[in-house]
Amino acid sequence: MLIVTTQEIPGKEILEVKGLVRGSTVRSKNIGKDIGAALKGVVGGELAGYNEMLTEARQIAIGRMVEDAKSKGANAIVGMHLMSSSVMSGAAEMVVYGTAVLIKE
Repeated sequence: MLIVTTQEIPGKEILEVKGLVRGSTVRSKNIGKDIGAALKGVVGGELAGYNEMLTEARQIAIGRMVEDAKSKGANAIVGMHLMSSSVMSGAAEMVVYGTAVLIKE
């Protein structure tokens, strides 16, 4: 599945627009990671536990969007966007969306 953030794919012809596709997930870290992150917040530095959580959330959300596109008969997604938001302390929602299309191979 070809996924791009642009509205067109250079060198490819879009034969059909299948419609909006999306994927999302809400992820959280355990209390131990929250304590470590709080301490890191005081002294500074990268919050590796949260970085891992968001990377995993992106992968899951994109995977769900791809499944949505496949179910509509698409072989590409254009105009992909990612958004995240804090749901509560230590938990984040990741949302990804785009337009499923059928491109000429």
